[in-house]
Amino acid sequence: MLAVDLHTHSIASPDGSLTVDHYRRMLTTKHLDYIAITDHNRIDIAQQIQATLGSQIIIGEEITAVEGEVIGLFLREVVPKGLPLAETVRQIHAQGGLVYLPHPFETARKGVSAAALAPLVDQIDIVETHNGRAVFQNKSRQAETWATANNKPGAASSDAHGWHGWGKTYSMIDRTPTPETLASSLRAAQYRVRGPGLRGMLYPKYNRLRKMFTHV
Repeated sequence: MLAVDLHTHSIASPDGSLTVDHYRRMLTTKHLDYIAITDHNRIDIAQQIQATLGSQIIIGEEITAVEGEVIGLFLREVVPKGLPLAETVRQIHAQGGLVYLPHPFETARKGVSAAALAPLVDQIDIVETHNGRAVFQNKSRQAETWATANNKPGAASSDAHGWHGWGKTYSMIDRTPTPETLASSLRAAQYRVRGPGLRGMLYPKYNRLRKMFTHV
């Protein structure tokens, strides 16, 4: 079985702090086998880290659409922020990527609502049914119910923004993840789900403040 985390944030995200060395350590310890870097509205650092560490890094992007956030996986080009959700989804699929729905239905973290998803059900590939940072507003049960009702595979991901947040929530699949195999593999996935701890929870706010004052 392969351990896969489909939602992490590098130093390229305003609220992220994971570096290439962090990702290297995640892989060399063999705790994770594949990791998606899903920075907010950019993919350049993910591309650089993949060039350094290889195909175990999946290039993704957490895109701010009008109706909320959606992740594109296996991207080759950045998808612009601020587009309607339908156009965002279209652009992800146009480059052969997968549409991954992070922390759906949450209001605190710009999750897409059920109403906004209704006309796009057929175009959603994977639903994040377990988010590692979903503590104060945990919509995992609602996400699982929606995924089951709409015959969508679920995934567990850390949403790690720093070193202490990774490696606690992830999916176990039986095949190398590719655009062609990932969704189907997740239908038989096993999940590992644990809380990120206090430091893991506070990373986004801490990282934003640190970068504001240090210009990192």
